[in-house]
Amino acid sequence: MISGEIKSQIDKIWDAFWSGGISNPLEVIEQITYLLFLRRLDDLHTLEENKANRLKRPMSRRIFPEGEDIKKRAYDDLRWSRFKHLAAPEMFAVVNDHVFPFLRTLGGDESTYAHHMKDARFTIPTPALLSKVVDLLDGVPMADRDTKGDLYEYMLSKIAAAGQNGQFRTPRHIIGLMVELTAPSPGDVICDPASGTCGFLVATNEYLRSHHPEILRDAKLKQHFHHEMFHGFDFDNTMLRIGSMNMLLHGVENPDVRYQDSLAQEHSGDEEAYTLVLANPPFAGSLDYENTAKDLLAIVKTKKTELLFLALFLRLLKPGGRAAVIVPDGVLFGSSKAHKELRRLLVEEQKLDAVISLPGGVFKPYAGVSTAILLFTKTNSGGTDFVWFYDVNADGWSLDDKRAPLLAEEKLGAVPTAQLTEEEHTKNNLPDVLTRWRSALQQRFAIAQYYGTRTTPDGSEFLYTKG
Repeated sequence: MISGEIKSQIDKIWDAFWSGGISNPLEVIEQITYLLFLRRLDDLHTLEENKANRLKRPMSRRIFPEGEDIKKRAYDDLRWSRFKHLAAPEMFAVVNDHVFPFLRTLGGDESTYAHHMKDARFTIPTPALLSKVVDLLDGVPMADRDTKGDLYEYMLSKIAAAGQNGQFRTPRHIIGLMVELTAPSPGDVICDPASGTCGFLVATNEYLRSHHPEILRDAKLKQHFHHEMFHGFDFDNTMLRIGSMNMLLHGVENPDVRYQDSLAQEHSGDEEAYTLVLANPPFAGSLDYENTAKDLLAIVKTKKTELLFLALFLRLLKPGGRAAVIVPDGVLFGSSKAHKELRRLLVEEQKLDAVISLPGGVFKPYAGVSTAILLFTKTNSGGTDFVWFYDVNADGWSLDDKRAPLLAEEKLGAVPTAQLTEEEHTKNNLPDVLTRWRSALQQRFAIAQYYGTRTTPDGSEFLYTKG
């Protein structure tokens, strides 16, 4: 957790933007993202410089080239550590005329982050605002990964607080619950096809660091973790920039975060590529029906995005792969032919593991829709023996538009750091959800030990019972 002092610094940066004429929260976070990226580039360059000086040899990789740009400004002047000392008018000229054009040329770099900077726009309107924001950001400690990550998450929480842009953000404690329920492993290949700010991928990264620290000590696992494990798709470039920066500040070197309309026909080639899907897809979103992937429409003929996304998850998962996804209650109770067919597919052809009903106010103030978490496993051969249900009545926050915490911070979330009393449980059911789910898994394992498992032709396994 970040300290109150750092939160205060971030609040000052936010207030500076608002008083300086930028009131759109997405634009604020986008401009901060660019500046944080520039600061990171300078840190990387300094690291390479120090390494070269210690080894007494030329730099192996220069972020900022030698020489001058096309406008005759030395590339060295474009570094954060250089321009932050300039007077406000000169700093503004350097950043606007030299730094951002340079930023856009980084697209040829192989990193995810450089790719998303190719259309970077500088929209800070005045030298005074830029100078103030640079000074404030320069005072924020960025050496520690946990601090950097929590700092950016705190900024992102302001998007939700702003109202109209909150649909991009699933509550962090709900994301944490879903990650704990699926218990990602070091060998997983994880996908969120509607990634937004990459909250699910970030939470999975934190879970793996905590539960599987060997992932960063073993060379093969480390390569997989930084370059092959995380995949996030979105068709909003601002979200892609914000999401990729969120991953960067949480310590993932090169995730696959890219522009993609996941339901479109041209992206139908990633079948059975992932072992775990975590997602909160858009409900009732606009849909280009003519461009929707034909194989998804063959599974379920509908214009409802929530149903098409469920069909997509089944296509993306490898046999034996699992998913934890948020769906509106209509998926569970809808009476249309498409709703019934999708439920039949999940229960009869795949393995529906659990349905966790969430309170109606979880997504307030920007949506009051009732939702549930579905957990299922792709088998292509059935295997639904019994489905585990839990009706969550309280998630630790008030269910009105204010969404105020009902308990102390250490008693919130699915894995609180302090024990809850019976009365406090009535205000936060999430730890009980997790405890009972793990108990159910142990019971299933015991049954499997007694009765055995059945192996399907594709190599996946599922539980079976006699009679």
